Amino acid sequence: MAGRRTLAVEILDMGDLHIRVARKVVKNIYLRIKPPDGRVEITAPVRMSHTQIEEFVRSRRQWIHKAQRRILDHAARFGRVPDDGYAGHTNPFGNGPSDTGQNGRGADVDNHKNDDDPRGRLNRYQPNHRQTDTAIPATPRPPFGAPWSAERKTWAKAVINARLPELLRKWTPIVGKAPTNVSLRAMTSRWGSCTPATGRIRLNLELAYLPERYLEYVLVHELTHLWEHGHGEGFRRRMTAYLPEWRRLRRELNQLV
Repeated sequence: MAGRRTLAVEILDMGDLHIRVARKVVKNIYLRIKPPDGRVEITAPVRMSHTQIEEFVRSRRQWIHKAQRRILDHAARFGRVPDDGYAGHTNPFGNGPSDTGQNGRGADVDNHKNDDDPRGRLNRYQPNHRQTDTAIPATPRPPFGAPWSAERKTWAKAVINARLPELLRKWTPIVGKAPTNVSLRAMTSRWGSCTPATGRIRLNLELAYLPERYLEYVLVHELTHLWEHGHGEGFRRRMTAYLPEWRRLRRELNQLV
């Protein structure tokens, strides 16, 4: 992945694991456990959904905890941690090869392919498969309303489009309405909008930078407008029936602006 620029960074919270996810233009998903505290870092393809990443992490959860214990045990015994951490790659900071295989020579930690199959797939564990990597500074989320470059728009659309099909399959039967079209736009004053007469929904590209639950909330909000044009009692009643925590999500989302 040398030379592959990080397009965005997200934090994935999976209860006992808090994972830094860097989005790059790559085909596989890469997992690393880093010293000194056993933090978990993942490099994932731009189009890979949160659901796919979570599936991958769940499949490797036992391995992750084992690698974290090795790092902490090493620190307790020797007063320091291994310089290279645990991963299937040469250390991205150039400190030497990793040490994850049972033979101590390094191992590749499941690449989650995302080539032709949009759903991705899990590859088998492949020991002793060396790869190199280069440390690239994280690209934080720009301020809300910042100008959109063509590259950033392309990335954001890819992220949202990877998540939308699954969300639409889930929510259109629940809400009982389906949009005629969903478009993605750079917006400065709202997270989404809807034209009930035509069934067209528009979503803010900024949602690509946020956890998927906020995209889900905005989508349900706009789908509900296909029934209720305003935000009156009928709208609120439907939202509470569909998504009971919608008020909390709305409050959290508006605090992110």
